[in-house]
Amino acid sequence: MVTTVSAPLGVYPRKPSAVAELFGEGTALIGAVHLPALPGSPAYRGQPVAEIVRFAVEEARAYTGNGFDSVIVENHWDLPFLKPGEHGYEVAASMGVITAAVVAELGPRVGVSVLSNAGECSVASAWAAGAGWVRVNQWVNAYVANEGFIEGQAARTTRYRHGIGADPVKVFADVHVKHGAHAIVADRTLAEQTEDAEFFDADVLIATGSRTGHATSVSEVVGIRDHTQLPVIIGSGVDPTNAAALLAECDGAIVASAAKENGRWWGRVDPGKVRDVARAAGR
Repeated sequence: MVTTVSAPLGVYPRKPSAVAELFGEGTALIGAVHLPALPGSPAYRGQPVAEIVRFAVEEARAYTGNGFDSVIVENHWDLPFLKPGEHGYEVAASMGVITAAVVAELGPRVGVSVLSNAGECSVASAWAAGAGWVRVNQWVNAYVANEGFIEGQAARTTRYRHGIGADPVKVFADVHVKHGAHAIVADRTLAEQTEDAEFFDADVLIATGSRTGHATSVSEVVGIRDHTQLPVIIGSGVDPTNAAALLAECDGAIVASAAKENGRWWGRVDPGKVRDVARAAGR
């Protein structure tokens, strides 16, 4: 785990490492459980939620039984994604029930991400399920995404989290989010945007590639790491060929495509590919 960063630091008072608290010392490997379509989404065909629960638990076991530390549960088949604040009760309810079953297997180190960028809905689901953290892609500032104009969710999400008593839920926040144009903040350096996310009380920062499965550059990881006192993890593109180099510069990674049988987000988790990534990461 990387513990040294360059000065100046301190745009927010230092706090304990959320990565260490959730996963223990060392580099964290987190698998993404990409759920089938949930009730209310266009691709949903009436599948009982209990079947989706079984799917999620099987996928989680395939990761953690082959060298990974935990998983993040995502409603990835709810395409096209809604904007924050547009998700119905059925999304929070389904995500809470499904995640609770995964938490029963793995404990509170499980994460939740309700797409797209639904910080409040993610916190509600995580808190109900006993999960320990959420991923919020656009935490500060704004960008133009597939869903349209997306604003940072820090102010609303932190107030909602506090209001329901869910302060223990940690926020993993992307610095440069995937699937979007960053022209709005193009005049702001990576260092400034990193400090923005820390200043607005994120717990862990995420460095990511431009799309799901696209590799994150070492320069992006180092550029974020060197301007924050928070842990930094990678959010896309880690595979057996680059795991050692990338993980040497940060505190962990969320992995999905490289662990799937077809190399795509919609495939099932392949235990052999999970082991390949884990071995490349030094497990």
